[in-house]
Amino acid sequence: MANEKQIHPFVDKRIEDYCKENTSPESEVLRYIDRETHLRFLRPKMISGNWQGNLLKILSLLVEPKNVLEIGTFTAYATLCLAEGLVKDGVVHTIERDILLEDFILETIEKFGYQDKIKLHMGNAMEVIDTIEGDFDMIFIDADKANYPAYLEKCISRLRSGGLIIADNILWYGKVVLPVKESDKETKAIKQFNETLSQDPRFDAVILPIRDGIMVARKK
Repeated sequence: MANEKQIHPFVDKRIEDYCKENTSPESEVLRYIDRETHLRFLRPKMISGNWQGNLLKILSLLVEPKNVLEIGTFTAYATLCLAEGLVKDGVVHTIERDILLEDFILETIEKFGYQDKIKLHMGNAMEVIDTIEGDFDMIFIDADKANYPAYLEKCISRLRSGGLIIADNILWYGKVVLPVKESDKETKAIKQFNETLSQDPRFDAVILPIRDGIMVARKK
């Protein structure tokens, strides 16, 4: 329709509910994060949730990363999922700019014994990334959408061969297939990100219509 502003959900709700019902259950720590996020913070729907969280966990278990970069921590739900596949002495470097989230993230990491596996960096991701040493085995992007192309350009050379770039909200409520206003920087940036990564011969890329869309790309 010409006047459509978004397309959501992407699949029949009955199918979505069935998928969620037949996904492995949440751990105690993830249930805690989900509950506290809904009780204490604005926009709790930003949390990854169990369906998406299990995908991140499985991908991490398959890659067995030593060094993970996460851009956009929120309340650390996805962070803990990514940490599940770490090899011994592996670390998830997660970057968050909202100082109101810092105490909760640190308290949760310590409460459940992840302090040696997760390193929280507060600040502007474009600046913080340069302070983190080494290349990455996995990169998860889930921050301000207008900067997705910039994050990709910043990180792509630091992803090892065989590593994964994963990005959330990549369908942006279906806006990516609708006419885009010149002022809509987020949708334009996400479309650019998708096109750049999917056309890059160094990567095998696929978009999954889980929740708001997830891009998974493997560097050859």
